Amino acid sequence: MSGSVNTNSRFLVAVVDDEESVCEALESLLKSVGFRVATFTSARDFLNFAQLPSISCAILDVYMPNMDGIALQDHLIATRPMPIIFITAHASSALEQQVKRAGAICVLSKPFSDDVLLGCLNSALGIRGLVQSGSV
Repeated sequence: MSGSVNTNSRFLVAVVDDEESVCEALESLLKSVGFRVATFTSARDFLNFAQLPSISCAILDVYMPNMDGIALQDHLIATRPMPIIFITAHASSALEQQVKRAGAICVLSKPFSDDVLLGCLNSALGIRGLVQSGSV
């Protein structure tokens, strides 16, 4: 790809999930399609991130200790609005309606496909022609 520019690299995506393995897997996926990625295992660490104003989109786990993803979404709406994608092992239609009413782009049930996540990220960031991953 000599001479081509990866336009995804202008976006910094945050992954906030208390499971380190989920953070690592999503970081690998997102970096493989050219995004810059910052991972956090708690909402507090994310909120203390010095580059928080540079975050283009946040991928949040719903259920985390101390401050869950919904409380984090509420905080971000009040202080630093950004596109949000939720991931959860405990999806329900009530949860999906709640977070989407507050502005979430997508709610994905774990496990989800790489392509579905990338499609949500595409929508969140308004990217056309986002590189899709291979099937996993």
